[in-house]
Amino acid sequence: MTQSDSIAYDVVVIGAGPVGENVADRTRAAGLSTAIVESELVGGECSYWACMPSKALLRPVLARADARRLPGLADSAQGPLDTAAVLARRDGFTSHWKDDGQVQWVEGIGADLYRGLGRLAGPRTVEVAAPDGTRRVLTARHAVAVCTGSAAALPDLPGLADVRPWTSREATSAESAPGRLIVVGGGVVAVEMATAWQALGSRVTLLVRGEGGLLARMEPFAGELVAEGLTEAGVDLRTGTSVRSVTREDGTVVAVTDTGDRIEADEILFATGRVPRTGDIGLETVGLEPGSWLFVDDSLRVDGHDWLYAVGDVNHRALLTHQGKYQARVAGAAIAARASGVPILESDPWGAHAATADHAAVPQVVFTDPEAASVGLSLAEAEQAGHRVRAVDVDLGTVAGASLYGDDYKGRARMVVDLEDEIIRGVTFVGPGVGEMIHSATVAVVGQVPLSRLWHAVPSYPTISEVWLRLLEAYRDN
Repeated sequence: MTQSDSIAYDVVVIGAGPVGENVADRTRAAGLSTAIVESELVGGECSYWACMPSKALLRPVLARADARRLPGLADSAQGPLDTAAVLARRDGFTSHWKDDGQVQWVEGIGADLYRGLGRLAGPRTVEVAAPDGTRRVLTARHAVAVCTGSAAALPDLPGLADVRPWTSREATSAESAPGRLIVVGGGVVAVEMATAWQALGSRVTLLVRGEGGLLARMEPFAGELVAEGLTEAGVDLRTGTSVRSVTREDGTVVAVTDTGDRIEADEILFATGRVPRTGDIGLETVGLEPGSWLFVDDSLRVDGHDWLYAVGDVNHRALLTHQGKYQARVAGAAIAARASGVPILESDPWGAHAATADHAAVPQVVFTDPEAASVGLSLAEAEQAGHRVRAVDVDLGTVAGASLYGDDYKGRARMVVDLEDEIIRGVTFVGPGVGEMIHSATVAVVGQVPLSRLWHAVPSYPTISEVWLRLLEAYRDN
C-alpha cells in the first residue's frame, strides 16, 4: 500500500491501554478524528496484568489483616483465605481477559480501532500489520502518540528462558498458588506479589539485591516497615542477595545465590525493573533508537519531533498508570491546542499543557501490610534538588483514629517542609489503610498550600487523618 492509499486522521495513537485511551478521549473531545492501534487487548497492561488483577488479589489479604487487629473479628479471621474464590474475583476484574467492554468504550467516543502491530513508517505515518496479514497505512495530520507502555525486564542469566520464569504478568494471572515461590526484587511488584502469594498459600522467599532494603525510592522507613510486615507474615526475606544462576530440574526451580545458597521452588518471579516497549515500533524510520526510552518536554512531545508524542511509561517520567493517564490528559490538550493554531501554549508550571506533577507531585500507593503511600519529594530528593527543608515525623499509632482502626497499629508519617516558603514538598504515610489518605497530601503538595492555611483544615475526629494536625503541631513545636 502506498502513501496515497493511506487513511488520514488528525491523530493516530499507538497503544490502547489506559494512556492511549485517554489521549484518544481528549483528542476526540476536541473534535479531532482519531485512530487507535492495539496489538493485544484493548485496556492494556493495567486492566489485565497489573493494577486491577494485582489489587484484586491483595484486597482480601489486607481486609483479613485488618480483621485480625480487631477483637471480635480476630478469632474468626485466623483461618486461610479461600484462594479459589480470590482468584475467581480477580478473573472478574480482568473481564476474564476479554476486552469487549473496552472496545465498546473506544467505539463510544468515536475513535476508530485498528487491531494489529502499529509501527512508525516515517514522519506522521503508522503502518498497521493486522493478525490476518493485511496491512494498512494511517497518516496523521497533526500528531502520532506512542503509548505502548513498558514490559518486565529480565536479568541476563544463562538458560533463563528454559526456566520459564514469572514476570508481573504471570504473577497476577496465575491460575493457582505455587507451593513455593521465589520473588527476586525489592520494588513495588516484588513486595506486593510477595504479600499476595504468601497469604494465598505459597511459601515465599524474597531475594533483594544490595543492602538498601525494600522500596528504595521511598523514605527509608517505608521499606523498613514493609519488610517487618512481610517477615511477620512468614516471608523469608533475604537482603544483600543476588541470583547467580537458575535452572528448572524435573519441574523444580533451583536458584543459586551469590552467597552459595541453593533455593528450591515451584516458580520464580523476577520483578527487577521495566524496559520500554519501543523495540519494534519503527523508531528508526524517524531517526530514533529502537528499544529506547522516548524523552519528551512537559507537553509530552518527543524532543526534536514536532508531531510525535510519547505518553506514559515509554517516556520514563513516572511509570504509574494514574500518572500516565494524567500525562494523556495534558498531551491531548496540547495536541488539540496546536491543531487549532493556538500560538502559545500554557506551558508554565501547572499550566494546562504542562505535566508538572511528573516532577513535583507523583503519588503512589504500595498495597502491602502495612500500606505505604507517598507524594512529592522525599527528604533526600528535596535536599538534592537544592531546597532548604526539614522533615517532620509522627508515629501514626499515637493518633486516636489509628488506635480505633486496629489494635497495635504500627505506622509513621513524614512531612517534608520547605523552610523558605513554608509549603510541603513531600509526604509519606506508612500504616494500615493509609492509601486512602494520600490524595489529601497530593492536594496540599500540588496546591502549594501554606502551612499557615493548613492550620484551618480541621481533620475529623477520630480519623487517621488527624495525623495532619499532629504533623503541623510537631513542626510548630520544634
